[in-house]
Amino acid sequence: MARKHISSGSEFEALVGYSRAVVDGDFVFVSGTTGYDYSNMTISDDVVEQADQCLKNIQQALVEAGSDMADVVRVTYILPNRDDFQPCWPVLEKWLGRVRPAATMYEARLMNDEMKIEIQVTAKKTHENRR
Repeated sequence: MARKHISSGSEFEALVGYSRAVVDGDFVFVSGTTGYDYSNMTISDDVVEQADQCLKNIQQALVEAGSDMADVVRVTYILPNRDDFQPCWPVLEKWLGRVRPAATMYEARLMNDEMKIEIQVTAKKTHENRR
C-alpha cells in the first residue's frame, strides 16, 4: 500500500512541510492537532472547548484516512499548563473512553500562546476500515 497524505488545508502544512495525517500500511499517524475550528479559523479561549475541537479535527482526519477514533492505539497530549489537563478529562473520556489507548501527557509551550492543548494520535486500521 502506498503512503497517503491527508491535509487539513492549513497553510502551515506547506510552510513547515508536514501533513495532518499520514496513512502507511495499516497505521494512521495524525500530527499534533490544535483546537482551531478550520471552518472559520477561530480558536476558543477555553481549554476544554479546544480539546473537543482537537478531537473533532482528529476524527475528520481519521475518517478521511479510512479509520476512526475506535482505531486509536496511542494518544499524546501536550499542554502549556499541566493544571489545564484535568478539566479536559470528561471530553477525553467522551471521545476515547471506550477505546482506552496508551497515553502520555507533556507540559510544554505550544506554537502560539492562544493554543492551550495539542493532541496527536496513532490509529491502527481495523479490517472493517481498511480502504
